[in-house]
Amino acid sequence: MKWPNLKHLYYLVVLHEEQHFNRAAKRCFVSQSTLSTAIQNLEEHFGCQMLERDHKTFIFTPFGHEVVQRSRALLNQASDLLDFVHSAGDWQAGKLRLGVIPTIAPFMLEPLINEVQDKLPKLNLQIQEDTTSHLLQQLNNGELDLLVLALPMETPGCKQLVIGHDPFHLVAHPEMLEQLPSPLDYSQLPENSVFLLQQEHCMTGHAVSACGLRHSEQVSALAASSLFTLVQLANSKLGLTFLPELALKSDVLAHTQLVSFPAEDRAFREIGLVWRSGTTRMRLFRRLAEVIAPLMPKPKL
Repeated sequence: MKWPNLKHLYYLVVLHEEQHFNRAAKRCFVSQSTLSTAIQNLEEHFGCQMLERDHKTFIFTPFGHEVVQRSRALLNQASDLLDFVHSAGDWQAGKLRLGVIPTIAPFMLEPLINEVQDKLPKLNLQIQEDTTSHLLQQLNNGELDLLVLALPMETPGCKQLVIGHDPFHLVAHPEMLEQLPSPLDYSQLPENSVFLLQQEHCMTGHAVSACGLRHSEQVSALAASSLFTLVQLANSKLGLTFLPELALKSDVLAHTQLVSFPAEDRAFREIGLVWRSGTTRMRLFRRLAEVIAPLMPKPKL
């Protein structure tokens, strides 16, 4: 059996991502004719059409889409193999590209980096902060190796390992609390009184679900882009918010008059590691879980 060229499969995957021959060729550092020839060679090798071409436009055939998905998985495994070889077979060494969401990264990266340097000194940790959807896309594309996410979250084609619980706390200015009924009933919160993050941040969904905010009119139309902005909004006495304990332990309320107390029913979000199902680095990921779990408000392994 003659094997397909891995480099040609990479060209195919990049073309699928860019949906443009010229952009894909530039990204692959080859000429457009070289990339086009490589795709044609793959079609001849497989004996099936992957692109439907019409002058200067093209679309991927169903077969082509399937080849792209399988090629991406194969390239990810090839990348894992190269990392393994470059680290001389030491599973605790080499490069690890870690993605972390913005509602976790500012509050755990420094201790995480210190712990990794202490317990996995031969590991070259490269960290990227981004939203959950972007990180998952990069993980599936092979651009990242491991993610630290807030769960529950659908992660098709990936494995999850919960490493801790992060309880939510209601945060408000004392003058705001004086205007609310006691004991506090979330269903009686005033309209537009709850500040949350913008929808692309998964913590908004977790907070709404975990804290039982069933009335959308209670949520302010003014959405924040970071937890630090939520703090400033709450400190303005115009409303309240919900923050995870991980942020509170990092003194995010310093220099404010805000007070906090546990959310109803001790609501929480899970924090976990996420990786591609086909990876060969599970031993390393589980060791990292052991390193990171003690940094969580309520470790779980």
